[in-house]
Amino acid sequence: MLRIILATIALALSCAAQAQNPKVEMRTSMGVITLELQPENAPETVKNFLQYVKDGFYNGTIFHRVIADFMIQGGGFTADMAQKKTRDPVKHEGGNGLTNQVGTIAMARTADPNSGTSQFFINVVDNQMLNFRGPGPQEIGYTVFGRVTNGLDVVNKIRNVQTTSKGSHQNVPVQTITIEKVTLLDPAAKPAAKSK
Repeated sequence: MLRIILATIALALSCAAQAQNPKVEMRTSMGVITLELQPENAPETVKNFLQYVKDGFYNGTIFHRVIADFMIQGGGFTADMAQKKTRDPVKHEGGNGLTNQVGTIAMARTADPNSGTSQFFINVVDNQMLNFRGPGPQEIGYTVFGRVTNGLDVVNKIRNVQTTSKGSHQNVPVQTITIEKVTLLDPAAKPAAKSK
């Protein structure tokens, strides 16, 4: 009987570990941002984002669009404003129960809801107008697929930088903000001890 109980507990712990949401660390030239992704709500979007992470696609890209009272956007351009070649777009997954609140990460796209590829944005205010309100083109909103769990101070530093126009692009940071490296964190790994 004890063996069955222990086996059941072990299985439950194993399932809980597997169900833990994936976390990624985004090292930027202004600091580190940690994101928890939510595959239960946005499975295809999270899978898409993690594939770009695993491919090293985001390393060396920039935050190319920053609007202080709106959001910070990145994941598609290099420092010289060259757009990187992406994989095929992912299906829109708005209306998944997640909303565009401060500190959430969402999929950037064009007017076509199913046009999101690598670009994402982090909300710096509650952007209710970006939430799913219905299937119509003006109501479908933007897919939220995770949230900042650490480094919101870094997000706020980025949101407050000075911006300019570069070619056809507006709201481009004057000082380049580079996404140096994005890595998937091992949920079993212990955080590194703080240096004294």
